[in-house]
Amino acid sequence: MRLAQDPHFARWLDQVRATGGCTHPIHLSGSTTTWDPTTGEVLRHYDTRDEPGERLLVRCRNRRASVCAPCSRLHAGDTFHLVRAGLIGGKNVPPTVRNRPRLFLTLTAPSFGSVHRAGGRCRPRRDGGTCEHGRPLGCGAVHAETALQVGQPLCPDCYDYVAHALWHGHAGKLWDRFTTGVRRHLATAVGLTQSRFPDHARLSFARVAEYQKRAAVHVHAVVRLDGPAGPDDEPPLWATTDRLADAVRASARRVLVHTPYSPAVGELVLRWGAQVDVRPLRSDGTGPDDDAVAAYIAKYVTKGASQTGAGIDHRVLTCNDIDMAAVNTHVRTLMRTCWRLGSLSEYEPLHLRAWTHTLGYRGHILTKSRAYSTTYTALRADRTEHHGHGDLSGAFADSHWRFVGSGHTPGAVLLAAGIAEDIERSRRLRAEASEEEEREWSG
Repeated sequence: MRLAQDPHFARWLDQVRATGGCTHPIHLSGSTTTWDPTTGEVLRHYDTRDEPGERLLVRCRNRRASVCAPCSRLHAGDTFHLVRAGLIGGKNVPPTVRNRPRLFLTLTAPSFGSVHRAGGRCRPRRDGGTCEHGRPLGCGAVHAETALQVGQPLCPDCYDYVAHALWHGHAGKLWDRFTTGVRRHLATAVGLTQSRFPDHARLSFARVAEYQKRAAVHVHAVVRLDGPAGPDDEPPLWATTDRLADAVRASARRVLVHTPYSPAVGELVLRWGAQVDVRPLRSDGTGPDDDAVAAYIAKYVTKGASQTGAGIDHRVLTCNDIDMAAVNTHVRTLMRTCWRLGSLSEYEPLHLRAWTHTLGYRGHILTKSRAYSTTYTALRADRTEHHGHGDLSGAFADSHWRFVGSGHTPGAVLLAAGIAEDIERSRRLRAEASEEEEREWSG
């Protein structure tokens, strides 16, 4: 009622709509003056002193749907276009990339111990048997995909929580060694030295990390071979999809990372799991659809650790935070393992305590090579220009901004949620209308 009676309520609603109904907007105070550098003429001036509360609301831009659903949808849309541009062109990427050697691959973590599985895979072996702790080697049940037991260890005492946590801590290095191995294998296959490979071809990729039911990260990636200059350069004749697939499989099998020696743990040898899925992406329509691959990757960038049941979406500061976390016993044990290993000096570079909430995984959810496609920054600039705020090219801007707060009052939260729901409903209706129009044309 207080908001609705405010004389500036209409302008406040405009600001909330401009943020898409952002759940936790950033409040800024300041001004921007834009003028022509040649004539000195002031082209535009904006000051928050004319705004409700003398502040401007901007998006929080959080990618996690559990934190801010409106901003996560926008981030997912940007990710879709970023990945799609690297598959079929657009956003300053030539359409010829669609004819390059391209793969959609999945790399998994190795086994750290037997876990309950969905379907018929959780049945005990024919000979039955128990582990060294007296627990059966299978539970004999057929679990549904949504069953709470799926992903939980059959024997927590047999499960190698230390290796699981350290594998997460070294996942980024495993990926770096994997891409290096792909380049090395390709170079060897065509008679090049590794140092000469960049003179002939470039490996481009975009990858996303996803937590499995067992709380282990696996990686989905789009991999493409370009010429040495990147997307604008055609690859050499020897660059084929089959040769790239062979290099990917060989590198995934051979990559090893040794952990630092620890008196408490020893030295572990880390590798990718045995399950490696490699699917060629072809321009003739055989194989996975390019848009479906882009949508698949975009879907996972909005998921926080809490949504997958593998951790929480905020950092833990004490052991009590781990005890209070709303996670299952398996994940809680992993978090405690990260916290304990993080106290050891030999693992200090892994920052395991700082990343306990993500079970030791400290990489970005989405990463890409420099030449794969466009960037999030470029996509945001295009969106700004599309909304009519990018027509001052060549002008000079003098801006002064400061942070003055964040979030909404309880009443404003309800209004913002309603606006976000209306925007999403409109988007969904437009999409359905577009699909119906396409069906009519195709019919």
